[in-house]
Amino acid sequence: MDNSKQELEPLLARHSQQHVLAFWDELSPDERQHLTKQIRGIDLKQIKELFHGKTAAADWSELARRAISPPAFRLHDKRPRISSEQASARGHQALESGQVGVLLVAGGQGTRLGLNQPKGMFSIGPVSGASLFQILIEKIIARSRVSGMRIPLYLMTSPATDQETIDYLRANENFGLPQEDLRIFCQGTMPAVDAKTGQLLLAEKHQLALSPDGHGGTLQGLVTHGCLSDIRARGLKQLFYCQIDNPLVEICDPELLGYHLLSNSELSTQVVAKRTSRDKVGNVVSVDGKLQIIEYSDLNPLDDQIVERKAADGTPVFWAGNTAVHVFDVAFLERVAPSGTALPFHVAKKAVSYVDPQGNKVEPQEPNAIKFERFIFDLLPSAQQAIVVEVDEAQTFAPVKNAPGESRDTPESVRAQMTALHAGWLKAAGCEVAAGVAVEISPRFAQNAQEVAARVQPGMVVTQSRYFC
Repeated sequence: MDNSKQELEPLLARHSQQHVLAFWDELSPDERQHLTKQIRGIDLKQIKELFHGKTAAADWSELARRAISPPAFRLHDKRPRISSEQASARGHQALESGQVGVLLVAGGQGTRLGLNQPKGMFSIGPVSGASLFQILIEKIIARSRVSGMRIPLYLMTSPATDQETIDYLRANENFGLPQEDLRIFCQGTMPAVDAKTGQLLLAEKHQLALSPDGHGGTLQGLVTHGCLSDIRARGLKQLFYCQIDNPLVEICDPELLGYHLLSNSELSTQVVAKRTSRDKVGNVVSVDGKLQIIEYSDLNPLDDQIVERKAADGTPVFWAGNTAVHVFDVAFLERVAPSGTALPFHVAKKAVSYVDPQGNKVEPQEPNAIKFERFIFDLLPSAQQAIVVEVDEAQTFAPVKNAPGESRDTPESVRAQMTALHAGWLKAAGCEVAAGVAVEISPRFAQNAQEVAARVQPGMVVTQSRYFC
């Protein structure tokens, strides 16, 4: 009998998981080694406790009942305690001092978009066909050019996207970002378990069904791969955090950075006003004096009345939708890093393919498994002076999440939003864009309406699709 099997059997038996060795005798030496490494890399006791709800995240419905509207810098606030001009000036100062880096989460695959590759490789430019990676990296380069300082990028991948991302960026010379300003690191994984029994699922006879541990794994990844040490060595004070799916994100937004700094905030969150109470975005609220994000997926239909509550002034309590854009103080990340693994897990039921006891591959059409994920925004309650900043969705938030034909957040709707924004910049500069004509402005050409106005001649008429680069 293989020694590895002898060592694994009692460990697995203590947690009723010995079924994962059912095909051991059929495996090659390399496959046995692979499965052994996976089993030893997970905490079986933790998985058992998570399945039985002993260490899972909080009672989100109860938190929702106690929630009130978050204090926020809102659009059109007539008497803000910090003006947008003051915030922008302070943010530019931080950028020009070389204190800001970018943390970009890009672990997802583009499966729902029909792309069997990292989502960052998805072509979204309405005229250029530029990928999400290209657009966001060029935004970093453009911001660096304006500030006169290098802005390093810390890019988090997942096991499914890591090597392909590395190869893609290398083949495209990082779209102009210096190699010394790019650090790619891979997040961890968690096993999926059967929703009825809590047993580990096998993706193949020699492989557990593993999935990324959520963007909450970012903090542990920064530590494990030495990125936090690199951040410290570079003298960075703030990290601008965003996700790969939003081509309209304003990278290192000076106004957001300024509000963060002038408020002495350790963690700031950008939000948009929700269209409906059940929009599929995280709800930013205040609970017991602490900012908290309650994910739409953590609430059930019975919570409709809770999320539709109104404040005393008649405004919705659950108005603030999370855009997955944050600013982190580096000192705060260093302080919470030792306890980063204590972030709560969120439970999600998913359809996960698996190998059944007879060795057949099963592709379920309905959710059959439980996945466990951590979310980075669960650091909010630990942050001092955490703040919320509202932005205009039309200008800054267009995540591409859904397949063509869905009601929103599709490639078509995102491209239309990009075209509308860029056409608006041209019109504000005194140009005319013919109806139905697609225009796209590369970040290298301009980042906003003011920069467009400095680059184009008033009176220009655009009558056919055009890419300004």
